Amino acid sequence: MTKQILVTNDDGVLAPGLLALAQEMKKFGNVTIMAPDRNWSGGGHVKTLDRALRVREVRLEDGTQAFTSDGAPSDCVALATLGYFKEKFDLVVSGINVGANLGHDVTYSGTVTAAMEAVIAGVPGIAFSLEIPEGHIGQVDFSASAHAAGIAVKNVIEHGLPLETLLNVNIPFLKQDELKGFRITRQGLRVYHSRLDERTDPRNRPYYWIGGDAPTGVPESGTDVGALSEGYVSVSPLQLDLTAYRALSDVSTWKWQD
Repeated sequence: MTKQILVTNDDGVLAPGLLALAQEMKKFGNVTIMAPDRNWSGGGHVKTLDRALRVREVRLEDGTQAFTSDGAPSDCVALATLGYFKEKFDLVVSGINVGANLGHDVTYSGTVTAAMEAVIAGVPGIAFSLEIPEGHIGQVDFSASAHAAGIAVKNVIEHGLPLETLLNVNIPFLKQDELKGFRITRQGLRVYHSRLDERTDPRNRPYYWIGGDAPTGVPESGTDVGALSEGYVSVSPLQLDLTAYRALSDVSTWKWQD
């Protein structure tokens, strides 16, 4: 039976990474595109309840039909899986994001949380992100990352995913023949260098930017950060259950009565 695949992202519906992913997914089934109408990078897992969501049809660079919403990436997945389309989706893929989503990035990432929203809806979800070197200027070649996405999708179609599980796939900024292969990894340690930048507007009122240097990571063996640093595609199975099981027994010994 032909697979029904939903493609979304957080860089916006006209982002070249989405087009590259959609073209690759056409090898595996019927592709439907629903993506945000603007960049939602760092938007996290959003559920818009305070206003109506709007949807319109657009055409991608190659003429492919797509739909775009003024909601977040997770809203786009919710729209698609809750009935905007008549199709029942077998898989949701998100990306290809410009920039890796490693370690704690997953809690910020619209790319990853779109895949999480799919899992909440009972549909397997995969997030794809391409590492971009700091200071890179110019167009990005998504051919190697799209090929890697195809390998991941083929595996998920063949084997399925456990309930409440998604895959977070990160691809190094390398040509296809330079990639060393795939590694199944856990989340690594992402190190943020954020700082608050206070400025003053012409009316002498303060305003703020959250800025700082680009995040770095600890390239520990077995982690997503480590795999990318060695030229491997990182595949990290993630789960929706955020319970800190190692803390349960300790916290249960605290005094919880007045």
